[in-house]
Formats: sequence, C-alpha cells, structure tokens
Amino acid sequence: MNDTKKGKSVNIAVLTVSDTRTEENDKSGDTLVERLINAGHLLAEKRIVKDELSLLKETLKEWIDSSKVDVVIATGGTGVTGRDVTPEAFECLYEKSIPGFGELFRSLSYQNIKTSTMQSRATAGVANGTFLFALPGSTGACKDAWDMIIVHQLDSNHKPCNLVELMPRLMEK
Repeated sequence: MNDTKKGKSVNIAVLTVSDTRTEENDKSGDTLVERLINAGHLLAEKRIVKDELSLLKETLKEWIDSSKVDVVIATGGTGVTGRDVTPEAFECLYEKSIPGFGELFRSLSYQNIKTSTMQSRATAGVANGTFLFALPGSTGACKDAWDMIIVHQLDSNHKPCNLVELMPRLMEK
C-alpha cells in the first residue's frame, strides 16, 4: 500500500477465468486494469487461467501468500454451468466471507440486466489479509462492480468507511 494524492494506492492482481480468452481478447480483464490504474492503484499482476478448480486455487494461494498483492479481482466463471468453478475456488480459501458484496452486486446489476442477475454467483472475502473479489465475465458486470462498489471501497478517503482502512487490521487475532 502506498500513499498518493488520491489516498492510499493498493496492489491489485487481476485474474481472468476462461477456457477461451486470450490477452488479445480479454476485454473484461483489460477493463479492470484500466479502471484500477485510473483510480491510482497499482497492477500487481494480470493472468488468464482456465476454468479448472486446481489451477484457480493454485493462483489464488500464490497471490494470497504474496506481500505484493493486497487485492485480487477475478472475472469469469461465476455462473451456474458445469465449468463455472470460480466461487468454489474462492470460497474454500476465505477466512471470512463478505456476503454483502454479492448481495449488493446483484441488486445493482438488476438495474441493467433484470432477473438474469440471479445467475451470478459473484462473491468476496478475505484470506491471509488479502481481499478477494470474484465477478462475472462480462465487461458490463466488471464495469458495474468496479464503478459502483469496488472503486469506492478501495478509496481510502471514502466515508463513512472503506476496506483500505481495515487492511492493517486484517491479520489481528
């Protein structure tokens, strides 16, 4: 975490979960990278991983254990098809879940996609002092989640409270 004019910047890793996306066509991952940089945060790493539970868990564990990653934001794999395993990978690593994130995301998403939002299993939690967010794979969902929720909670100046001010206390026992 570093101080900037906009407040404290955090190191964010972006993970795209997909069997078909490449660096050339990863619009959702690129959208998140653009937004986090524009907000004054630092891109710790960007990676594309196939919809495989073991690969996802391996990548998440690597970033959770890294002192260079404060936040992980994933896009993709949150639906209900057989290959969608992102929530399972995330939830088995949480020390604490943040159920309000998924609830708020679906509530806000309803404004744009109506009842189709029920298919999203967007989730968030904390593991080893790292905030984890799993978003749907659509660019629109990434924009909504970032613009309406995440950017504010990763703004150390946001009141009445924000996630950044909690970071020093996440490892308390």
